[in-house]
Amino acid sequence: MFEESKPRYLTRGIDAEIPLELQMFMWEVVDRMPEPKDYLQVFRLTEQNGLQIIHHTAEQPKYEMTYILPTMTKAVTAKVYIIDDGENCTMLLAEEY
Repeated sequence: MFEESKPRYLTRGIDAEIPLELQMFMWEVVDRMPEPKDYLQVFRLTEQNGLQIIHHTAEQPKYEMTYILPTMTKAVTAKVYIIDDGENCTMLLAEEY
């Protein structure tokens, strides 16, 4: 799952709402996860005290990690999925699913 050789895509919603540095961070987090990886990775982005909080979860196998980043611009509040469909990997906002 999530081999770096697979094509990676993002939706218009991601392009419009999620800063590039956060997109890159989430891809990197998935790349560095231990194997095996679930086909669905879930990221909940919130703001707390001027910091960007990223809570990353997956179901099979169970995985949970929280990252706290300083914000370069305005913090983002969103739910983001990264899905590996076998041939491609796509990053999308939860409401675009």
